[in-house]
Amino acid sequence: MSEAVSSLPQHAVPPAPAAPAAPVHPSSGPYVSILDSRRKSPALACFLSLMPGLGQVYVGYYQRGFVHAAVVGTLIALLSSRIDELTPLVALFLAFFWLYNIIDAGRRAALYNEVLAGRTGIELPADLMLPGLGGSMIGGAVVVLVGVLLLAHTAFGMPLSWLKEWWPVAVILFGGYLFIKARMDRPASPETTDLA
Repeated sequence: MSEAVSSLPQHAVPPAPAAPAAPVHPSSGPYVSILDSRRKSPALACFLSLMPGLGQVYVGYYQRGFVHAAVVGTLIALLSSRIDELTPLVALFLAFFWLYNIIDAGRRAALYNEVLAGRTGIELPADLMLPGLGGSMIGGAVVVLVGVLLLAHTAFGMPLSWLKEWWPVAVILFGGYLFIKARMDRPASPETTDLA
């Protein structure tokens, strides 16, 4: 015990002075996300999503925003038609999807800001699109078809009453498109490559 006490230094050595902290430059570190004009407000994204899809469009997910608007519009159209037995199910799904739409917009805005600030290990979902008008054959065909129908109605007096009965065809076609796209985008498994 006396040996341990005698081995202690007689005078405590004062600690070395700390190096002065480098001045924080506003263009580096965590301040990037605060000062960057590209930053998105999660609260504003949630607020805009009260109109379904608008929050996603604000963050840059244009395709997702339009899909959300189309889903909510379709569900409202279903509720306005006479589907007595399915009304509770459709109404519950509409409420769920509307709230999901709000949460999704806020979450994507927060994730966008994290990536913008340079957080490592975080990736944005793949369907983020930069602002601009990109080409889309399906989207272009749909817009042209809607324009032709509206022009035929306004210029030539063609009635649009048939749309009340035939609008579900658009949902069927969209579902078929999603199914085919998923099949084409799915990577080939080793079993399928062996059979080829």
